Amino acid sequence: RIVSLAKDQYGCRYLQCKLEDGEQAVVDLIFHECYETFVELMTEPFANYLVQKLFEHCDDSQRLLLVKRCSPSLPSVCVNMHGTRAVQRMIDFLSTSEQISHVCASIAPSSVSLMKDINGNHCIQRCLQRIKPPFNQFIYDAALESCCELSCHRHGCCVIQRCLDFASPVQRKTLVERIILHSLVLVQNPFGNYVVQYVLDLSELEYTSAIVHQLEGNLVELSVQKFSSNVVEKCFQKAEPELRCKLIAELISRPDMIRRLLLDSFGNYVIQRALQLAETPQFEQLCDVIRPHLPCLKASPYGKRIQSKILKRFPKMMPNPTPHHE
Repeated sequence: RIVSLAKDQYGCRYLQCKLEDGEQAVVDLIFHECYETFVELMTEPFANYLVQKLFEHCDDSQRLLLVKRCSPSLPSVCVNMHGTRAVQRMIDFLSTSEQISHVCASIAPSSVSLMKDINGNHCIQRCLQRIKPPFNQFIYDAALESCCELSCHRHGCCVIQRCLDFASPVQRKTLVERIILHSLVLVQNPFGNYVVQYVLDLSELEYTSAIVHQLEGNLVELSVQKFSSNVVEKCFQKAEPELRCKLIAELISRPDMIRRLLLDSFGNYVIQRALQLAETPQFEQLCDVIRPHLPCLKASPYGKRIQSKILKRFPKMMPNPTPHHE
């Protein structure tokens, strides 16, 4: 009778209210009635809410039994649109090392596929939030093993960023080093570029410098691509002055490509950022390679912005006004 009530919208609400009353006899009754069908109930549209409430109110011994009951099925439950909520709630209330070990052992073999799943990735993220090292190491092992694959995935890239948020110092360093190793590929990817930008936003000079070194020699090509151009701009912003100077010098060393950058819908923003951040005398050097192309910028939708940035700091480059004849 309780199982059928749990599958009904109003019956499920009634049972949740009974659990909230906190009577142990009621908790025990619902536990025993639901135990055999616990995995099925986790994926039911209404019953999953009762499962969440039961996991919250049962005692440690009952919680361990429920964990053992559903552990073999956890990966498939995680990817279910209702089951994912039940699993996340279960993770919230894991209360002993034994419970945590069972859940981690069950999820670990499917970690990569779960990270890429629209529902499963939320279960992995909840593990990161609630489960501390060394129990969560299985997530970092998977992230290292499949770093590029995950970083280039719509959902996987979000999990990689959360890995950085909740990592121990050793876990973070190891994962960042792997991201940096693949950074030239990642910056050109619709999702991977966000992972590299996330590392740059850590504002740690060692990491910023390592990323810049990976991108050196490819700045022009990266500047005219939609995703990587954003990373190039961020490198300009996050690099120390000496390293930023080196980046801008690479642009100046390619005067044959300056016109392409100035007229490109992405490259022009890189030039604007370089003009904004360049210091004297490098600013003047950059202006010198831009100067021959100023006339063609008038027809460009972004030309006026570039001209204004130059003229704001270098008024002498303003063309002489045409004399007015009465």
